[in-house]
Amino acid sequence: MAAALAYLALGDSYTIGEGVEDAGRWPVQLAARLRALGIPLADPRIIATTGWTTDELAAAMDAAEPLGAWDFVSLLIGVNNQYRGRPVDDYAAEFQRLLRRAIALAGGRADRVLVLSIPDWGVTPFALASGRDRPAIAAALDAYNAAAREACAAAGVAFVDITGISRAPDTAGLLAEDGLHPSAAQYARWTDAALPVARALLGG
Repeated sequence: MAAALAYLALGDSYTIGEGVEDAGRWPVQLAARLRALGIPLADPRIIATTGWTTDELAAAMDAAEPLGAWDFVSLLIGVNNQYRGRPVDDYAAEFQRLLRRAIALAGGRADRVLVLSIPDWGVTPFALASGRDRPAIAAALDAYNAAAREACAAAGVAFVDITGISRAPDTAGLLAEDGLHPSAAQYARWTDAALPVARALLGG
């Protein structure tokens, strides 16, 4: 049997899976699905906390050093930057630095890094109940995601857009009890989108 491939998942509430069981987190689902396809990817080490911004993730990575080498690294970060009203240019610069770190942690292999886009929390009942400007949230997140996509293209990193999935008109069963974070069922849809890309990156 092939040795297990080490997987590091970096992010915020969407990576730690706020409101879902451990097995429902999308990085854990992804690892399980890849193993079912014969790719021996270990369950991820997750460095993520609900509420983290890009700079807070970077600080947590600093505190966790030395992180060592990984066969596969995923990154999903930025929603809290947008939530706090930070400029997209600041996000772009901080995201690029995190992306470079992710590539370094993957042994310098950009082809072993996977980035997911930021989902749209503005479509959730939480946003509606709190009187948020939903079109403004969508526009801001589109700008954030465009910056991340551009950075990934420049670095040769795979970018998977799951924002459209998060904007599904019928959210029944797709949200956790808080009416804000995704449920395991929505994370399964993200995993469906990420799976063929991750499989190709890992040579499956």
